[in-house]
Amino acid sequence: MSPPNWRHLCIDMQRMFNEDTPWHVDWMNAVLPMIDEVAGRFPSETVFTRFVPPHHASQATGAWRDYYENWGSMTLDRLPYEMIDVVDPLRKHIPPARVFDKATYSPWVDGRLHLMLIEEKVSSIVVSGGETDVCVLATVLGAIDLGYHVTVLSNAVCSGTDETHDAALTLLRDRFSIQLDVTTVEAFLRTAN
Repeated sequence: MSPPNWRHLCIDMQRMFNEDTPWHVDWMNAVLPMIDEVAGRFPSETVFTRFVPPHHASQATGAWRDYYENWGSMTLDRLPYEMIDVVDPLRKHIPPARVFDKATYSPWVDGRLHLMLIEEKVSSIVVSGGETDVCVLATVLGAIDLGYHVTVLSNAVCSGTDETHDAALTLLRDRFSIQLDVTTVEAFLRTAN
């Protein structure tokens, strides 16, 4: 059951992962209806994160520079800017749903999201989106470190591969069961307030 003050973090449901790019996630469309259901019922509680690449690899630091030198076609000097947009049908929930841009897998790195949630007295987050084994995992582990109780919606997260998706959900369910729940959208909606 969700606590009185929670937020739905929908991770990186963006055009650049849904359309024909090197980062395409085949089964993103399969989870869209579930995410749309949660965001539609709770638009004011929903925050859509967007993974925003630099304009050029040279703007990235450390190992991120190597990463973007490898993925040069996904930097904003070559990728149309609108590709970072949240996908339809989720865009219709903005506003009142909000958008939070980040430059790394985790939305917690620069502290802005945590400060926003502290100001709103949020104690729990519900997570959907992609990819289960990358940005969702980074979001969940960071939230646990910051003291949030986390609910992962197992049928509203997706990945590029079934094997690592399943492994990530198993890891979260088995190793973090005190700080985290893994449940379905249907079960969450039965108890959400």
